[in-house]
This record gives sequence, structure tokens and C-alpha cells, in this order.
Amino acid sequence: MCLCNFSPRTQNSYTRSVKLLTRHYGKSPDLLTEEEIRAYFVHLTCERKLARPTITIALSGIKFFYEKTLKRDWSLTGVPMPKREKFLPVILSRKEVHSIIEKVRSVKHAACISLIYACGLRLSEGCAVKIIDIDRNRMQLRVRGKGSKERYVSIPPSVMPLLGKCWLSHRNPKWMFPFAGRGGARVSTAESHVPLTTVQQAFRKAYLESGVKKKATPHSFRHAYATHLLEAGVSLRQIQMWMGHSSITMTAHYAQLTTQSTEVAGKLLGALMSEIGKLPG
Repeated sequence: MCLCNFSPRTQNSYTRSVKLLTRHYGKSPDLLTEEEIRAYFVHLTCERKLARPTITIALSGIKFFYEKTLKRDWSLTGVPMPKREKFLPVILSRKEVHSIIEKVRSVKHAACISLIYACGLRLSEGCAVKIIDIDRNRMQLRVRGKGSKERYVSIPPSVMPLLGKCWLSHRNPKWMFPFAGRGGARVSTAESHVPLTTVQQAFRKAYLESGVKKKATPHSFRHAYATHLLEAGVSLRQIQMWMGHSSITMTAHYAQLTTQSTEVAGKLLGALMSEIGKLPG
């Protein structure tokens, strides 16, 4: 996994998947038959009814182990990749986004969550921002994304004062959002960034206090970022680059979520169907 340049998080997930398989049968995974492996995924899907993302991670980790480590033919198991479910994400308005951010009490968490929205970051990308990633002169952020892919994103000027205030609160030479530890001790010399769960908890608390009715998570801010940019007239190609999408098809999904596109389509539909009300009863 190191040779494939997998992130530490992916390595932990893959290792855990193989451990759970081993625990399920109570024997070494190299002794399992293809039928036993298939039965395990039937158990996860039909009996435990785990969500698709959970099963996909388990399948990817176990498949990697059998193909790369044991050199076995995975196709003999007959285990298919779970079909991707298509759900439209919840889109928060700019007012709803601001309502949530205003309720975040910690300067560090407020700066992190604000940056996630202002730059369209994934939660993991936002938490792991380093001081050297911020180019004040060019107003750009260097983002280390999924699959070791890097990209540059423009930082809105309004966010810079909040980032500066955040750094002054800890003065850590490496991390913009360092791990405080118990009681916030030694935050100035912390060697790791703030845990994802800590920011999730801060977001959840602010979300509940904000009174926003839509279901929202930190990732909802990434969806809102793309949609709000489209509504403001930014091109799909530019949004694709800023979000780090490998295909513009992924970015194009946001086009159907913009208020403008819905309103324009609604007006066109109304004009086309205007004669219906005039038909004899």
C-alpha cells in the first residue's frame, strides 16, 4: 500500500477490512475459499444491511489483499462492486451557510469551517492545511487532495483576516489548524492537525444552534460552494479545477441544482404549456 502511495487513512481502512474478515471466520484469510469470501459480502449486504460506501471500502481493501498480497484471482469470487446510488445533495443557501458559521464559537474551528466553504474543500483537506500551503501574495491555497492529487484554489480576501487571527491564537509553525490535545496544551508545537471528528462535532453543534432545517454536514459546504459559484456565473471548467474533479461530468451535476437554472426552466415550461388552461373543459 505504501508503494501504491495510499494515504494513511486508506491503509488503515484496508487493514481493518481484512481484520474484520479474519475475525468473522476465525481463521487466517489466506485459508478462505472464494465461496467463503462471497458469503461474507452476502452477510454484509443482506444480513447486516451495511451502507454502500461501507461495503465498497471493505471490498476494495479485501480485493487489494487477495490480488496484490496473495496473488489470487479475485474474479473467481464473483463479488461485484455495489451499484452506485444516485442522490441529489442537499444545497444550503448562502444565508444558511453564514448562519451555521456564525454559531461556531472556537476561532480555530470557525476558520477551518469557513475555509472549507470558501474554497470548496473536503473535510480532510480543510483540516490538513499547512502554513506553507497559503500563498498570501497570490491569494491561493495549495490543496493536497484525494489520490495524492494537488491543486490550487483561490482564497477569498474576506477569509484571510480570520486565518490570520486563527494562526495568532496558536502560532504553530506547521499547521494552520493544529491538534490541541487535552486542555489545549502544547498547541503551538503540535505535530498533527486537528482531527476530522473534532471539526465534525463543532460543525454539528453550530448547525443545531443555527436553526437550519435542512440536513447538513461539513461536506454540504462543498456542495454549496460549487452551486453558489455556478449561480454567480463561474464556468463549469473553472469549478472543476477548483474542486479537483477528475471529470467535468461530476461537476456538471451541480448545474441542475442552481436556482437560476430551475427558474429559467420553469419559465420556459410555463410558456410552452400556457395553452393548456385554455382548452375546453
